[in-house]
Amino acid sequence: MDLGSPIAMGNTAKIYLWEDRIIKIFNDYLPVSESLYEANKQKFAYSCGLSVPKILDVTEIDGKQAIIMEYINGRTIGDILSENMQQAEYYMGISIDVQQKIHLVVADPLEPMTEKLKRQIEVAPQLDERHKSSLLKKLESMVFEKRLCHGDFHLYNLIMSNNEVTIIDWVDSSAGDIRADVYRTYLLYSQFSMELANMYLRLYCDKSGLSMEGVFQWAPIIAGARLSENVSSEKSNRLLDIVNHYCP
Repeated sequence: MDLGSPIAMGNTAKIYLWEDRIIKIFNDYLPVSESLYEANKQKFAYSCGLSVPKILDVTEIDGKQAIIMEYINGRTIGDILSENMQQAEYYMGISIDVQQKIHLVVADPLEPMTEKLKRQIEVAPQLDERHKSSLLKKLESMVFEKRLCHGDFHLYNLIMSNNEVTIIDWVDSSAGDIRADVYRTYLLYSQFSMELANMYLRLYCDKSGLSMEGVFQWAPIIAGARLSENVSSEKSNRLLDIVNHYCP
């Protein structure tokens, strides 16, 4: 099947546009259940009334796992903002309104965030046993109400079309603490711009009533877990500095 060239590539899959459909082709090294696992998360978000691309099929294409989903014709808010940074607070505010809608959902059917974070911390190669033990104790001590958390929420995972915002890329979603999800977004922004990161956190706390102190309780846990992801654009020393700050 000739899908042409991918329109996007991630750590786990390539994305194609074919006959007005999005086809996500997964890399070979992933577990055979990966496509169904991700599709079910996206179906859950869709069933909750969130603006999410509809899953049309979970299948195999040329021997590879694939998800076929609705195509949303629009541009990411990240691309729109990059052309006019003077509108940063406006678009950041829109994104936070969307994230707060996600955080209203009780997400009992999904994998608990704590299980995912524990798994990531345990395999992070840069963490020694002392740090792993300290982070896991912190994780066990956290008390929260399980809500839907996107896990990779940022402006490039939001597509704006006809003044409606659609949320994509649900592979990292879980049932967890919204403060952890907020810190994860803050951490992603701070990798590229502390100004944007601080703006995001200030606006989210203003709109939600969360305290910054509460959000930063999750800092060493989320930074430590991210070390397991081996993201090429992320500096491991930066993440280790965060862990060491809270777990000296």
